[in-house]
Amino acid sequence: METYIGIDIAKHTFDLNCLPQQKIQQFENNKKGIRKAVKMITKLRPKLIVMEATGGYEALLAAELHAAKLPVAVVNPRRIRDFARANGQLAKTDKLDAAVIALFAARMQPPTQEQIDHNSRLMRAMVARRHQLIRMRTAENNRREHVLDRAIGQSLNRIIKTIEREIEQVEQSIREQLDGMPELKAKAHILDSAPGIGETTASMLVTELPELGRLNRRQIAMLIGVAPINRDSGTFRGKRMTGAGRRDVRSRLFMPTLVAIRHNPAIRRFYEHLLAKGKTKMTAIIACMRKLITILNTMVAKNEAWNPKFN
Repeated sequence: METYIGIDIAKHTFDLNCLPQQKIQQFENNKKGIRKAVKMITKLRPKLIVMEATGGYEALLAAELHAAKLPVAVVNPRRIRDFARANGQLAKTDKLDAAVIALFAARMQPPTQEQIDHNSRLMRAMVARRHQLIRMRTAENNRREHVLDRAIGQSLNRIIKTIEREIEQVEQSIREQLDGMPELKAKAHILDSAPGIGETTASMLVTELPELGRLNRRQIAMLIGVAPINRDSGTFRGKRMTGAGRRDVRSRLFMPTLVAIRHNPAIRRFYEHLLAKGKTKMTAIIACMRKLITILNTMVAKNEAWNPKFN
């Protein structure tokens, strides 16, 4: 019988549940514990291993499982919670969570993630770090707007300057790292050619969305959560909604979409067309984000730079 494994990950430990064997075991979430877990999992030869995205606690384990050529899917925790509620599982412990994740793996069989090498992981970490620094700078700038005390203002200015220096260093590191990765650099160069997509966004997309260029337009839109979802039942016809998918990619694509609406002719025409049809501005912006990502997907798939004829 096929084996499915669910892993519930915490900061210091992770619990593993295997189906149909009902094998439950806890490991320390460190290099030693991960090595022991990978050795045991390899012997089981599972069809699928599922774990939740936990803000980074799962990263090392997922990387080691990938290195062992094991099929791994890292899924949105919300999907697991919804699945548990649908199955009447309201109690919550680490062992129960691992069992629910294993059952989710067997029933839902989410797609596995591609293996990410060391350079790609480092690139992803640097892009994420830049995003953190940008948010820190924005927060400090917002505080500075309301400061009345001179000493506090000077403190904020020093912190902002320090953050800006760190941003410059991280951006330089990203460029240097990209220079050593010809395939990613070529893909980023293609993306950077599109009006509205700058060097930073291109670097983010090639690291956070490696599937770009290998999926069809609907699949790529679903992956980042900008594909409209039907809400019809009986005589009820609900408003189409978007969501789920890779929220972090979606949030970081919002500002580039606004820039594209202003400077990218194809996106601007589409936006104006939607407004003329009576769509709200936010609905039109999300639709433009969907159109932009599908155009970028086509560019990468065809290995073509931006062409004004894209629509």
